[in-house]
Amino acid sequence: MEILFTPPPSRSPIISARTLSFSIFPKFAAIVLFLHLPLTCSSDEISYSDHCSAVVPDPPSLPEPNHPIDERSFLDLRNAYVYLNGSTAKQANSVIPRSLSLNSYRAYRTGKDAVFRIEASLSLTGVQYSRKITRRGLRLVHIRPPKIPLRRGNSWNSISFMVKGVWDSIAGKLCMVGSGVDKLSSSHVVLKLDYMNSSNIFTALVNGTLESVGAKNKSEFNLDLISILGVQGRYYEYGLIDKEVESNGFSMLDDMSNVSFGLEELDQKMCTYIQFSGTIELEYESDCFGVSCNILGRENGNFTPSMMYFDVIECLDDGRVRVLLVFGDIVHNVYRLPFQPNVTLISEGIWDEKRKRLNMVACRISTSGEYGFVRDCSIRLSVRFPARLTLRDRSAVVGELWSSKSANESGYFGRVSVLSTKNKNTRSGRLKYEYTEIEKAGRACANKTVQKGGGVYPGPYSSDMRFDLDGRNKKVQDLWGYASPYFVDNWFYKLSSALAREADPNWQGKQNLSDVTNISYVLSLSYPVDFELSREHKQIKTIDISAEGTYNSKTGHLCMTGCLDVVLPIGTVRRKSLLDCKVLVDIHYSPLHDKKRNSIKGTIESTRDKSDRFYFEPFAITANSIYAGQAKETIWRMDLEIAMVLISSTLSCIFTGLQLLHVKNHADGVPFISVVMLVLLTTGHLIPLLLNFEALFMNSHSNVNARIDSDGWLEVNEVFVRVITMVAFLLEVRLLQVTCSARSGDRNRENLWKSDKKVLYLSSPLYIGGGLIAWFVPILKNRSLWGGFKSYAGLILDGFLLPQMLFNIFSDSNVKALATPFYVGTTLVRLLPHAYDLYRSRSSILSFNYIYANPRLDYYSTAWDLVISIAGLVFVAVIYLQQRYGGRCLLPKALWQKFSYEKVPVSTTV
Repeated sequence: MEILFTPPPSRSPIISARTLSFSIFPKFAAIVLFLHLPLTCSSDEISYSDHCSAVVPDPPSLPEPNHPIDERSFLDLRNAYVYLNGSTAKQANSVIPRSLSLNSYRAYRTGKDAVFRIEASLSLTGVQYSRKITRRGLRLVHIRPPKIPLRRGNSWNSISFMVKGVWDSIAGKLCMVGSGVDKLSSSHVVLKLDYMNSSNIFTALVNGTLESVGAKNKSEFNLDLISILGVQGRYYEYGLIDKEVESNGFSMLDDMSNVSFGLEELDQKMCTYIQFSGTIELEYESDCFGVSCNILGRENGNFTPSMMYFDVIECLDDGRVRVLLVFGDIVHNVYRLPFQPNVTLISEGIWDEKRKRLNMVACRISTSGEYGFVRDCSIRLSVRFPARLTLRDRSAVVGELWSSKSANESGYFGRVSVLSTKNKNTRSGRLKYEYTEIEKAGRACANKTVQKGGGVYPGPYSSDMRFDLDGRNKKVQDLWGYASPYFVDNWFYKLSSALAREADPNWQGKQNLSDVTNISYVLSLSYPVDFELSREHKQIKTIDISAEGTYNSKTGHLCMTGCLDVVLPIGTVRRKSLLDCKVLVDIHYSPLHDKKRNSIKGTIESTRDKSDRFYFEPFAITANSIYAGQAKETIWRMDLEIAMVLISSTLSCIFTGLQLLHVKNHADGVPFISVVMLVLLTTGHLIPLLLNFEALFMNSHSNVNARIDSDGWLEVNEVFVRVITMVAFLLEVRLLQVTCSARSGDRNRENLWKSDKKVLYLSSPLYIGGGLIAWFVPILKNRSLWGGFKSYAGLILDGFLLPQMLFNIFSDSNVKALATPFYVGTTLVRLLPHAYDLYRSRSSILSFNYIYANPRLDYYSTAWDLVISIAGLVFVAVIYLQQRYGGRCLLPKALWQKFSYEKVPVSTTV
């Protein structure tokens, strides 16, 4: 019986990345779980004989020592399909498809031939269950709310069990029992599978059930009986593909003229190449529309898939493969999701070295009650890997899918072309691009006005050539997408880093490009709702454009001819005729050191007549991203502004602290501080504490199209700013309290309250009038009212000394109420942003993300910066003179005398 564990010499399985992700890692995880089994499992074990003796009797054990069988993945089941109570109705309504995986980590021989003891980990993904969890007095503490809202409602979880059992390899029966891990340690399950030791395409499916046992109350885990359908991975016998090759079933493709790669030219394994090709598009040929287009059969109704992907099961050195062909559309996108039999074909294939193509025979999968089986193996698929790409053909994987039946037979469907998603997932370094319509682009660009060269423009292979974009035309607004080079001359464009100076580290060997370079591009635009692009293309959301042309690095002008492809509405079959290659793409890059935010502008237009059903209104496109150099400068500026915010906030605390120290040493001057001024300052520090500083910081750099690894730095400084602002606020509250207490304790100081009332009466109309202007100006200019008020509030704080100046005039005080560091330092802190804004406006640094000197929070322009700075310095000088020579020292003598007459102390003597 040793042959059961020794694979045939001619078959050496190749473990692909997909296999690694589902077999090696789960096995490793299972070993870790097993090592922790004494800690996680309940001491109350489930009995094997009570639940499995009728399926596979417990065999006698071999004498000790009985060493485990040294075979990797002895008995595995990967992402099996799970449906409750034998019904697929609930599965169809699930948010996440349910699946089951079984990974053995230990197997032993027994006293009965071909019967083995198995220890494995069992994982259920996407199974909904309800269980009351007790926290035993522990409080759940949230440090801060999540940035991404958590979905509430149904809970879809991944749970694991450690199971042990017996497998009869001759009868193909497996029964296992076990307990859950961690919080499910008191939950028990029974697994029963029909698992053959060897199989062919008709016996490769694994059927079985899983149920929980021993649940005593509703608070425990209670799993209903579920049915299982998966694909087994043990010794497989290829039969159908050999018969099809012998009967020349693929000879109809022998005249294909495309030059394709052989296995030695792919730079990697064939199965890796097809699996990494990603989503495969389906194009229905003309003969499909006279008959059925239903690839999956009548059981799936009228569902016509528009996409497919390869899920590799096995890949051997001799070119034989086993693959699941999984189908879907825009809504039912099953890419990388668990096995679903109703949209899956199971296939076996072999590589044809002479004709450089992979030929496959595929079968449909049906389910009846709790049992799945393979049927109708009349489907054929052949794929190849083109060695060159063009404007119209950019697929790294192409092929044909057809039925071997005649048109009048049940199950027949029309011919379908398969091709990998355009412009994506190109894997071979030997792939070449052929410019087939470059002359057409040259003729179209000859009539375009080219901007005069000036400055340094992006290099054709630099990362600056790739940008995110916004688009709009007369009918559609606010489209978004991206544009990226595909091939630059003869080199594939590799974007290594958004902040890298060049996209490819090997760029040094490619700098011999001339000023005018052949280049091909990828452009994609999307819209949140359906829109009409043309009379032919309606109810679409996404358009993709393949383009090729020339780029002039001396003028920054990129002009290309393109082919437009659209993502069709759900249920619409795709035809090759939908490719529109009468599109002109004209893009102008700005110099690298341009300070404009929209550094890239262009148009996408149709060259057809307006009466043509494919004609569409031209799109204006602008970049919503910036150059790599600008991103680096922006990050540097953001770090500088963060430091300036921290320094300014800290200085505010220091200056307020010095003022408190001053009033402690000069108690007689405390009543002569304007309460109105202190209220303004206190309110100015209170408002930022009430606003969302996190939104201020994070929004500031979320628009930078670059990888910024300083999010943690920003969050730490956000906390610092909050703390420092809170300290400044409390110090000013204390100063306000001391001032009010000093006045309230002395009845002779009532005139000071009257002076403050006069300050309030005089300044209120001034502030209200300015507020009305701040209200109406944004309305006239169609700007945000809230932004206008925030800017006006900043202006009031910039002139915080105005109430103190008026108070000194009304009270005719020459008391040194304010410490020089306080009023001079606080004024400089308020004026520093305006000085920085003057520097920023005249520097080469791109400015559109603001943390410090934010125009939305104050008035910033050259005129305002100068006016506010001069006014602030004048206020400082006036306060200095008032505290030295008297509050009315600067008033004309006539006004001085008038105030003197008004200042008559009232005293009564009885």
